[in-house]
Amino acid sequence: MSLEAKFAELSVGDEVSIVETIKAEGIVKSGFADNIEALIAKCASKDAAEAVAGLKTVQAIAEGAPEAGAVIKECLSVCLAQATSKSTDVRNAAPEAAFAICKNVNPFAIKSLLPFIFGKLPVEEKWQVRELALKCIPIFNEIAPRQLGNALPLIVPEVTACMWDTKKQIKKASSDAMETSMNVIGNKDIEHMTDKILQAITKPKDVPEIMHKMAGVTFVQSVESPALAMVVPLLLRGLREKTTATKRQSAVIIDNMSKLVDNPLDAGPFLPLLLPALETNADSISDPEARAVTEKAVGQLKRLKEMSDKQAQLRGDVSKLDGEFLKALDCEDAAGGLLSVIKHSSIIATTMMDLGFMEDMQWEKNIASQFTPFFDKEKAAAAAEKVREEASKMLVIPDDDDEEDDAEELCNCQFTLAYGTKILLHNTKMKLKRGKNYGLLGGNDSGKTTLMRSIANNQVEGFPDTSQVRTVFVEADIQGEQSHLSCVEYVVADPKVQAMNIPEEDVRKVMETVGFRPDGKAKPDHAVSTLSGGWRMKLALARAMLQRADILLMDEPTNHLDVINVAWVKNYLNSLTDVTAIIVSHDSGLLNDCCTHILSIENLKLRTFKGNLDEFAKVSPDIRAYFSLKASSKTFKFPQPGPIDGVRSKGKALMKMNDCTFTYPCNDTPTLFNINVQVSLSSRVACIGENGAGKSTMIKLLVGETIPQTGLVWKHPNARIAYVAQHAFHHIENHLGKTPNEYIRWRYANNGEDKESLVKDSMIFTDDEIKLQKKPYEIQFTDPESGKIQKYKKVVSELMGGRKSNKQKEYEYEVRYAGSTVDSGEYLPQKILKKMGWDKAMKAVDLKIAQRSGLYIRPLSTKNVEEHLEDCGLDREFGTHYRMSALSGGQKVKVVLAAAMWNQPHILVLDEPTNYLDRESLGALAGAIETFDGGVVIISHNNEFTQALCPETWLMDAGHLETKGDADWMLKQDVKIDDQQQISEMTDAAGNVSKVKGQKKKLSKKEEKQLMKKIKGKIKNNVELDSDEEEFAFEKDLL
Repeated sequence: MSLEAKFAELSVGDEVSIVETIKAEGIVKSGFADNIEALIAKCASKDAAEAVAGLKTVQAIAEGAPEAGAVIKECLSVCLAQATSKSTDVRNAAPEAAFAICKNVNPFAIKSLLPFIFGKLPVEEKWQVRELALKCIPIFNEIAPRQLGNALPLIVPEVTACMWDTKKQIKKASSDAMETSMNVIGNKDIEHMTDKILQAITKPKDVPEIMHKMAGVTFVQSVESPALAMVVPLLLRGLREKTTATKRQSAVIIDNMSKLVDNPLDAGPFLPLLLPALETNADSISDPEARAVTEKAVGQLKRLKEMSDKQAQLRGDVSKLDGEFLKALDCEDAAGGLLSVIKHSSIIATTMMDLGFMEDMQWEKNIASQFTPFFDKEKAAAAAEKVREEASKMLVIPDDDDEEDDAEELCNCQFTLAYGTKILLHNTKMKLKRGKNYGLLGGNDSGKTTLMRSIANNQVEGFPDTSQVRTVFVEADIQGEQSHLSCVEYVVADPKVQAMNIPEEDVRKVMETVGFRPDGKAKPDHAVSTLSGGWRMKLALARAMLQRADILLMDEPTNHLDVINVAWVKNYLNSLTDVTAIIVSHDSGLLNDCCTHILSIENLKLRTFKGNLDEFAKVSPDIRAYFSLKASSKTFKFPQPGPIDGVRSKGKALMKMNDCTFTYPCNDTPTLFNINVQVSLSSRVACIGENGAGKSTMIKLLVGETIPQTGLVWKHPNARIAYVAQHAFHHIENHLGKTPNEYIRWRYANNGEDKESLVKDSMIFTDDEIKLQKKPYEIQFTDPESGKIQKYKKVVSELMGGRKSNKQKEYEYEVRYAGSTVDSGEYLPQKILKKMGWDKAMKAVDLKIAQRSGLYIRPLSTKNVEEHLEDCGLDREFGTHYRMSALSGGQKVKVVLAAAMWNQPHILVLDEPTNYLDRESLGALAGAIETFDGGVVIISHNNEFTQALCPETWLMDAGHLETKGDADWMLKQDVKIDDQQQISEMTDAAGNVSKVKGQKKKLSKKEEKQLMKKIKGKIKNNVELDSDEEEFAFEKDLL
């Protein structure tokens, strides 16, 4: 009996023989594929017996003949519809049949069932039908969790709409379906938030609080479509909330999550929902900071959309799979059951492509088996393989940097890179070819140096082992424990050089090629500690040359180098035909002249571009900040210096060097000869010259780090000086366990005194000074009662920190005499104390008083330091919550700069400030220096930077100094300090505002006489004096 006849006379019990027929003859020969409509009609029958027989048959076929899955699924809709039958038997059989179809479908074909389920969810359908349809969805979690995750973008919107239903059965069924679906999102970052996300759908008033918790999630894992499907409804609600804070949090989460989307096609379905809502907020939010955060998220989503659109075009239209099957099976005119199976197979194939199931065995099992009822096994397998090959081609996304040249490939890897808890690069690709130079671009803290150090240390997944591809990291930092070695010993001591058994003679030959000669500026047998920054870099290059590297990793190779040596580095790099170089540099000239490719770190990805910096800027205009300091979008702000007692002109010298000559202990010839310079509040000086010419040495003399053998170095006692050294990290190398905020508060904790300022050679007593201090000195005193002059021989044991001016306007310092157990309260003039060997101690007192005056305006609170660090370019996240050991080189420089500027210096001295800072930060630094009211001295080889800021130049040549520039410029800047805007109030850590006295106006003789008369009258009549009058009275001995 044929199946057609059996379906016509169908009754309960026939299902067993029908299943056996289908299994024995297949869905074609048995006639099942052509007679499915007859079975559907039986299931839909109003006759209870017929309907039950039909539903039992559907259940039996679904469970007993899985090869019929492509056809039996057509019965799902009618099974769901029978949930409202008047017959109890039919109502009981309907869910069993529906669930059997869902449980036994090919796991990759669950998307083919969704149209039938979704068709029964609209509110127009009866609630029993809708409930049964919703109950089908959790079944997919049991049989196909990954495939369910792949289908979530389709499922979530449909189920979400049902969760707001007024019928409690629908609410419960939809909530159960959604909760089950959330179990397959596969993202550990948000797994613990699934109950909150579910709560947000049903309780909109809880959205702000839930968004706040979501904003605290650290996203590390790749974000795929299942996670996006769950989170996007919540994000949309957050974007539509009334409060700006919730809108801002939504934008932050979108920005963070979108950076971790590895496959832009995963985000494709959600971008049309999120982008318009974000753009609306970017236009309407009034808070500038929240609006900026939202605009940043908009920019990130637009970049993601661009990549999604591009990949969709490159991967082809997956609907073309129908055509590929027709072509492979050579059945362009397929109809009926075969066409149904082809469409079913296309859905299976599409899901397998999405989930990466592309092995031939997988396709033979899941797809070839669908066609065996129509064709012989060999043809079905061959057709499946043809379609698999075409599908694989659709998945290939050509790399932007694919080249036609035959250069050897040194590396082609995919990896993730983190520093501590911070993700720097996520699932990114890197391809390197022999003989190419790659410029590595990215802002401070993007991970440039960490990437290169990780490559050098064999810590990048998939990167060839250093034993196969010799990789050398070139850096100029010399560790403290090696500073006593000679230059040759330093190179020979390198473990990699030792492993290669390179003789010392060869080391000397290579060092000579870069300029280390016995009769040269840098001598091979002198200690490395005597080298300037430029020669340290050349020594590092010499060490790298000896190791015969396949890949050179160069971190700021032109740092500290003068023009001549920069040209040498360029020529050297361009001469390397078989060596690959990765170069981190802020020197746009180097990147243009030497780079064949650009590697740009953007949104946790490494983007490769063929061409130099100029060519890259044409396609990425934002990179123009590498060319122009003015193009910087960042801003730094330095605290303005306060007034200086006794200084009324910006042109008055605050620092001087007169006839200073200096020779290093290991040298016979002086490094500096007869240096004469001065610095005032109006100074804007660029100190330039060749490497080793003596620039840094002169600056160290000027700021008191070292002492000249002959000549005089003078600083105004009330002036505060900020000094950032060439090797800036030495300021903080003993405090890397502190956060930047903790470091600054430690450094200035003692009433604003700078703990680092007293650790200088110029502040340490010499043996001769100590001998003078112990020698009794005859001091004259006038007895106030008798008026007689008395003489005593006394020894001063220490200075107590007090200071005042006498009638001759000379400073007197409070002293304690030897043998005294209490503070003497006695003051001695500056001239006498200098003869007694206490000159450096007086300078220390001056320094402390000057520093304390800086503290008064801004108390040393965590909040104030945090704001100050932000003004100097370091985000509060890194300033207050990260230890300095976890910061990048650029961030450490900002810490050193902020620490130096904390006490509001009058003079800022910067030795190579452009090193380690990206161009954005460099432009911001230039802007801050332009608006700074104090004096500035800069050593730099960055001509663009110094020309933009400094009209005066000190040219150092072999220890001799020549000054150049606008001769009238200093005169033009001689502005009266009275004209400067004075600070009128201060705010302490608790927010209390108090008035600050401005600089006192100097009284004329007439005004002074009138004030004296007024005060005498008040004293005579016992009238209380105000603080200014009282101070004037003490000064004039009226009290």
